[in-house]
Amino acid sequence: MKTAFYKNSLINLDILNREDYQKLYEDGKKGLVTCSSCGEQVRLYLGIQRPPTFYHHLDRNSFCDDPLVESPSGSEEEEDQYVERDGFRLPKSRNIITAEPKASYKTAQALKILQPFTKQKPNSPKQSNGYMKQLYRAGVQFDENQEKAVTSTQGPLLILAGAGSGKTRVLTARTAYMLVEQNIAPNRLMLVTFTAKAAAEMKKRLIGYPGLTSGQINSIVSGTFHSIFYKILLHHDRERWSGEHLLKKDWQREQIVKEAGRKLGLDDKEFAYDLALQQIGLWKNTLQAPQQVTPETAWEEKVALLYKDYEKVKANNGVFDFDDMLIGCYQLFINQPHLLEQYQNRFDYFLIDEFQDINKVQYELIKMLSLRTHNVCAVGDDDQSIYAFRGSDPSYLLKFEKEFPGTKMVILNQNYRSPHEIVETANTIIAANQQRHKKEMKAQYALSVQPMIFYPYDEEEEATMILTDIQEKIENGAKPENFAILFRTNTASRAVFERLAASSLPFKMDQDVESFYERFMVRGVLSFFRLSLNEDDSEAIKNILPSLFLKQSVFRDLQAESILKDCSMLEALSHVKTGFAFQEQKLKKLVNIVRSLSSTPPLQAIEKVEKELGYQDFIKKRGNEGNKLEKGSDDIRDLKVAARPFSTIMELIEHANHMSAMNREIKALGKKMDNAIILSTIHRSKGLEYQNVYVLGAVDGSIPHDFSLDSYRNGDPQPLEEERRLLYVAVTRAMERLYLSVPQYRRGRKANPSRFLSILKKEHK
Repeated sequence: MKTAFYKNSLINLDILNREDYQKLYEDGKKGLVTCSSCGEQVRLYLGIQRPPTFYHHLDRNSFCDDPLVESPSGSEEEEDQYVERDGFRLPKSRNIITAEPKASYKTAQALKILQPFTKQKPNSPKQSNGYMKQLYRAGVQFDENQEKAVTSTQGPLLILAGAGSGKTRVLTARTAYMLVEQNIAPNRLMLVTFTAKAAAEMKKRLIGYPGLTSGQINSIVSGTFHSIFYKILLHHDRERWSGEHLLKKDWQREQIVKEAGRKLGLDDKEFAYDLALQQIGLWKNTLQAPQQVTPETAWEEKVALLYKDYEKVKANNGVFDFDDMLIGCYQLFINQPHLLEQYQNRFDYFLIDEFQDINKVQYELIKMLSLRTHNVCAVGDDDQSIYAFRGSDPSYLLKFEKEFPGTKMVILNQNYRSPHEIVETANTIIAANQQRHKKEMKAQYALSVQPMIFYPYDEEEEATMILTDIQEKIENGAKPENFAILFRTNTASRAVFERLAASSLPFKMDQDVESFYERFMVRGVLSFFRLSLNEDDSEAIKNILPSLFLKQSVFRDLQAESILKDCSMLEALSHVKTGFAFQEQKLKKLVNIVRSLSSTPPLQAIEKVEKELGYQDFIKKRGNEGNKLEKGSDDIRDLKVAARPFSTIMELIEHANHMSAMNREIKALGKKMDNAIILSTIHRSKGLEYQNVYVLGAVDGSIPHDFSLDSYRNGDPQPLEEERRLLYVAVTRAMERLYLSVPQYRRGRKANPSRFLSILKKEHK
């Protein structure tokens, strides 16, 4: 059905503004839309599998025939029969005219896969003897390249392990082969992983392999870089490196840099100390001491000063952080060559997992230790290097053969996770990168289910379409745990979080993410709204002080002024003396503007805060505080999208409060929930797999992110290549079905499909 009655008027989807579909969807759930034929309640279907249509709310497949309507005459008299109501352009009569919609509905597109599927024979290794036969008899199977990787144990070895290629099986089998077949002492082997979870998984698998004892497995020196090298430090200087001196919590490190910031006049509420610590960590992991740092921006100049003070305070107090574990060990080996030689003689073999994510200090440590034997097995995939912001550098994997002469290379190019349709899509995307080892993954099976690109109007409709699709699949027998919704940055998850929170479906965030409405810039705008509703809201007062360029110490003065003059905290702001006539004049005008917000629709109220209260100027002066990914101005655009459905700021505030409470509840329940839909950043999804994957916001500015496009325009292609790798990682998480969302509008602006998808459309026409 394309027609329905909405508020006593007949509407037709073909002439309704595309941007109004979401509102009609919401009002349909409230029972405000009825069938144009039978008068029963109807709802609007907004999904991926078929075009928008009205259906009887108890059954998505229940429809009536659309009524016959008069042909439009196009006369001026008929034009007068239309009225504007609640943002809709509605007919006064049953006559329905055609109109060119602002944005037309685009049907979801199934990508055509040009390369036909050819069944590979992965289990075709060479004639195996000894321990390899035992593994086969135990049910551990290998293809030819996997077996070559397992049995090549002498000299440097580079294993390029593509997505879903069974690298964990290869790493564990190689370890077992060395211990059983070659009788290598387990304590002479170092197995390095990037997470403690990965190390535990490898030990768990080793227990199930034939010929191995628990004693051998426990004797392997295995763990993360930090755990292994920290033990070395602890062994040689227990007093200095005792765990009681470790800054384990983020707040402990923040406390030090905040104290340093106060000396520089930086406000706790304004300066992004979490990002500053991230930048300090990046410098440390690239072996840049405070005196070696060359700041590139005014923000980095401040962080460099904090870095100097941070390191000085730690040294004076005899404490250290996690980054110091690696740097301390590196300095130990540099300053005491005899200890380095001792450990070079202690280990004969090194197995390094996720080598594409290695940073400078990690690389230098492995290179130093392996100088005697060169028996380094590096396992990684340059196409999945996505952690440059943490100091990871894929160039170490790309130049491995040059750095370690005589390197053998084995490419694991059989994908055992995803069907041919998804693997070919991923191959097409990543082939455009220049800085990579040339390789192409091959799938082991096909499903005849093509990846889909769908085109929601904006973020709100994107979330609704995904929710509808998931509900349909669950009704047909799927489990919530079969679904993952992946996004570039945390703010991109706001709409889908809200849609899921309003549903009965179980879901969890893959990490602790603050509520969108608690983000600094958003909280500031909402605090002006809260003050318009309650002029003595002390927390709101504290939150708006930074945007008024007032220090938090002013808060006490406001409290005193409020008591002395018997006025509200908001009114007390007009009495603040700053010594700057322009600022004092602005504060006097503030009271009436804030009060007017209570009767102003949310979208207009946000614009008032931006322009009349100077919030735009605040965002510009504050800058992005070193965060290339999440800008304050972007947060406000996101807030405008979120605010659009609400008529009053009271409704918006209540919604924000509810969503913040839901966020806290989901965090508390998250770890206890097994059968739940996963919401995750693409970065956090790496190494995981899901039956159905939805990728949000596949448009320029999101994937690839704006900062990478800016870098590309300035002559640096590396960030853009990493963004393409990020999309490759997202695509290869899918085990059965893949859905790429291309919103027509993002943050209230016209969006262009991701340039990474253009090659898919070109290749798959």
